[in-house]
Amino acid sequence: MASLRVDDLPGWTGPGSVGEDAVYEAFVAWTESTGITLYPAQDESLIEIAGGSNLILSTPTGTGKSLVAVGAHFAALARGDRSFYTAPIKALVSEKFFALVDVFGAENVGMMTGDSSVNADAPIICCTAEILANLALRQGEDTPAGQVVMDEFHFYADPDRGWAWQVPLLILSRAQFVLMSATLGDVTALAADLSRRTGRETATVTGVERPVPLHYYYELTPIHDTVEDLLHTGQAPIYIVHFSQLAALERAQSLSSAKIASREQRDAIAEAIGAFRFTTSFGRTLSRLLRQGIGVHHAGMLPKYRRLVEQLAQRGMLRVISGTDTLGVGINVPIRTVLLTALAKFDGTRMRQLNAREFHQIAGRAGRAGYDTAGTVVVQAPEHESENAKALEKAGDDPKKRRKIVRKKAPEGFVSWGEPSFRKLVEAEPETLTSSMQITSAMLINVIGRGGDVFRHVHDLVFDNHEPWKRQLALARRALELYRSLVTAGVVEVVDGEIRLTVDLQPNFALNQPLSPFALAAFELFDVESPTYALDIVSVVEATLDDPRPVLSAQQFQARGEAVAAMKAEGIEYDERMEALETVTHPKPHDELLHEAFATYASSQPWVADFELSPKSVVRDLYERAMTFGEFIAFYKLARSEGVVLRYLSDAYRALNQTVPLDLRTEELRDIVEWIGELVRQVDSSLLDEWEELVHPDAAKHAAESGELAPPAPRTVTANRRAFFVLVRNELFRRVQLAALDRVQELGALENEAAALAEAAAPSFTELQWDAALEAYYADHDEILTDASARAAAMIVVDESPAESEGLWRVRQILADPAGDHDWGIAAEVLLADSARTGAAVIRVTAVDRL
Repeated sequence: MASLRVDDLPGWTGPGSVGEDAVYEAFVAWTESTGITLYPAQDESLIEIAGGSNLILSTPTGTGKSLVAVGAHFAALARGDRSFYTAPIKALVSEKFFALVDVFGAENVGMMTGDSSVNADAPIICCTAEILANLALRQGEDTPAGQVVMDEFHFYADPDRGWAWQVPLLILSRAQFVLMSATLGDVTALAADLSRRTGRETATVTGVERPVPLHYYYELTPIHDTVEDLLHTGQAPIYIVHFSQLAALERAQSLSSAKIASREQRDAIAEAIGAFRFTTSFGRTLSRLLRQGIGVHHAGMLPKYRRLVEQLAQRGMLRVISGTDTLGVGINVPIRTVLLTALAKFDGTRMRQLNAREFHQIAGRAGRAGYDTAGTVVVQAPEHESENAKALEKAGDDPKKRRKIVRKKAPEGFVSWGEPSFRKLVEAEPETLTSSMQITSAMLINVIGRGGDVFRHVHDLVFDNHEPWKRQLALARRALELYRSLVTAGVVEVVDGEIRLTVDLQPNFALNQPLSPFALAAFELFDVESPTYALDIVSVVEATLDDPRPVLSAQQFQARGEAVAAMKAEGIEYDERMEALETVTHPKPHDELLHEAFATYASSQPWVADFELSPKSVVRDLYERAMTFGEFIAFYKLARSEGVVLRYLSDAYRALNQTVPLDLRTEELRDIVEWIGELVRQVDSSLLDEWEELVHPDAAKHAAESGELAPPAPRTVTANRRAFFVLVRNELFRRVQLAALDRVQELGALENEAAALAEAAAPSFTELQWDAALEAYYADHDEILTDASARAAAMIVVDESPAESEGLWRVRQILADPAGDHDWGIAAEVLLADSARTGAAVIRVTAVDRL
């Protein structure tokens, strides 16, 4: 896209030197030079923005709100105002950052995230709503924000995060606001309040007709028939919306028996994805589906897979995409038809019908501007209703047959909906946004840290917001309670009537990992000489991270299964077993110790009570089981959630890097951190690339890679010696663990897998050889130990000298016996070329014997 610069304006001599008409005309000329003709709603919006008014823009998807945002930033630049663009998630912030760099140049655009700041003094800043809200709390109306563009503004009503969309409106009285969403509902009260606070007129552009109209249908036919009919009548691409990831994947697999794409289309897809690495079990399933013209899209996928599906969809190569309602969260997947499989969903608390906002957010994605003359929205009737309709049709007009029909009832727990519900949603306007204001310790600390008349600032925040009076009183009681706790803790003091902090706030207070300061204090609880020290530090950091719920649920299921088996073996009665199972949960290393430390820490730093400590073991579990990513996914049956697992691991890697001081990092801990990073890179480097991109953005590189379907291949696994050494240790220790349990069949299978990776005709060490070797070992010793000392780096001897001449390392894993003789070991060779090719440590065992 052509660049847009204010210094090209006729008569430009500096900020504010050009009138609003000239700014508007220059922007319209720029859009026309790019081949874009403004819609009337866009034109009206830009006139209002150029004139200095606030704008609430609530127009359907596909009406060009993003271009209005660009025009707003241009107008702010021309006036010399600093402008902020906010979005609900970091991925959208990053996407908008690079888009604006492309238009305005890298020197004019910056980005702030909880992790880092990029060009933070730029005149245009992209950030999440929480970042701007915390800046506003800290700096008040003096926050350098002359203009605020808030995208996806319907998040204002989100119960957990809505406060961040409201706080800037309450505090930034000098700013011009541009609030945008496809589904805002009645904004009369919001517009009036915004004008009162800012002293500006507030224009509302709403109720605009879609440039691509939508046609709505309610279908009683089986869903496969519905899909086939849509395909045959030219309604593809079709996005089939489900409200669970499992349902989305199952639907995609069930459609694979139908002919979705032609031979030519399948050949084109195969050619397009030929260089793509499908490295996981889900990836191999996705590869098969994509080659048939079927995509899958949901939040649990690896980012590289989700991005691939979106890119193929953007190229028009996928006829059907089976996904979840992530479709409604601003992703760019151009589609013609939205097919909803239900009108009810589980919202985390209960099953309920979709509200009008949710329905229109999803339905509005149908119809591609510039491609389609109309979009199609289809709602599939509930299965029992479809079957009843089919039975009635089969009976025809015969009254006897119709009376004999035993109508199917809705399944137990079904939230009733049908065609009347559908028609009502189609006609309904999105609900009026409701306030979700909160008061937390972190918010109070930021306000107190601002200085000035603290009482008035807090009073205004509590009583001059958008909440009803009774709710404001509740917020006032909460603020008073929090204030007293801050005073008691010595964080806040009153001197000569002045309320002030007794501590200096770090620059990114409440913006990044909020419990990192607690983690830093908790590290002192552990002895650096302990053999488990490195993993204990990992456990502290894991306790401060958000829970990856699918993993914890799977761990609990596994733990309860093992507990049941153990209790059955002990002869414990059923009722007693069921009662005991209530206490079995996922692993929580140092749960009691960490919670006691947290309570003590909170007594002096009460703001941490806003957040929840959550001990868990994901990184530690993966390491202690000596598993690869794929084995961990398979063991816990997490194929649908592998993206959640990998994102958690990448968060853990970043948190360890950012939180643990260098002087507390033992060699073992450095090894573990490097291993996590390399594991993430080998599975899907895009997560760490995304982080690096946020820290050190390279617009040229981003532009060059944005059109590539296959992400850049990760560096070879052998390139990072420290991380590769951990992979080798893990492979050897897996064999130690199996040998300790005398599982010779699994050991034999492991050697067969290694032979396959090395493309060898036969394993170097067979199941029979393992059996004989272990029989000899157990003649000398009673058991093989597998504790932390047994897996220490000192228990491995590595000879790297054959690397150049033979392309391998020779290693020996010493077995820990109860007597401490250490006279037995596993000898193996690490095949470097095969490891580099496969992205895993490939070893072949050559002997298990006495030293």
